[in-house]
Amino acid sequence: MLIKLRAPAGPARTEVLQLAEIFRARVVDVSERGITLCVSGDPGKTVAMQKVMSKFGVMEVCRTGRISLKRGEALLEQIKAPTERVVHRRSSEAIAPDQSRDGDVYQIEKEDLSGPWEVQNVLEPTTYENDRGEAGQGEYQAHTLQTLVADVPGVLQQVTQVFARRGYNIQSLAVGPSETQGDSRITMVVPGTPESINKVIKQVKKLIYVKDVQDITATPYVARELMLIKVRCTASQRGELRDLVQIFRLGVIDVGHTTMTLEVQGREDKMAALTDLLEPYGVMEIARTGRIALTRESGVDTKYLETMRSTTRIW
Repeated sequence: MLIKLRAPAGPARTEVLQLAEIFRARVVDVSERGITLCVSGDPGKTVAMQKVMSKFGVMEVCRTGRISLKRGEALLEQIKAPTERVVHRRSSEAIAPDQSRDGDVYQIEKEDLSGPWEVQNVLEPTTYENDRGEAGQGEYQAHTLQTLVADVPGVLQQVTQVFARRGYNIQSLAVGPSETQGDSRITMVVPGTPESINKVIKQVKKLIYVKDVQDITATPYVARELMLIKVRCTASQRGELRDLVQIFRLGVIDVGHTTMTLEVQGREDKMAALTDLLEPYGVMEIARTGRIALTRESGVDTKYLETMRSTTRIW
């Protein structure tokens, strides 16, 4: 959960930081009038924190759904040999280059298949190639959209159908209650051009239960994602994994005789780097939430700073 609080410098901010330490929340953005915190855990913990922080004034809340992994490895032992290694493929390897994408009944020209639905996973760190460090492939860029909707049954299906009818692939989706009772905030990552995304946003705004839609891609924002990863771990390897836990600031949520389950929150490139390092141990299961994001009150553009840091040279 990302929560933005109205806490100006002074005693109020000091108390907020003390409560954040109790809930093990992390500060991800600070401005003159507010502070943004990131916290993970069970729903009871997040709800309790939101109630305690409500006296300071909650400006915005963005939450993900629940993810879970079964403790231990008994489930996997039933379907594969213990020595068998689980192979995880990236989205770019999911479809072979020579695999046909033509229709079964109607003959489709190859030129008619080009579009945003052909874009591979724009959240992989290998696609951060443009001058602002933003994910994209060719003319298509990853757009982060926030939709505020009424909390009624079927509203999520109505929103996603607008994108599905136009062939857009929603590559990340996170839904959770907002700061206002009776409303929910939907955070989506959709590849496309600025012109095409603006057209889709206009169509989404026409839905009855949609209250607001914003494309925050060009606005400085903080984005986080939560991942649970279960790896094989013998007693002699626990020391090595503890070192990785400290380096990546992970949380150990379960330890078995031959397994260890870790919790990590951050950006997609951090999770990809951790997964690559844990691959030699044997990655058994992975569960990830979608991206959640809130605009930065401080106005700090981290993408611009990362670009400057990568291009600055010391002579």
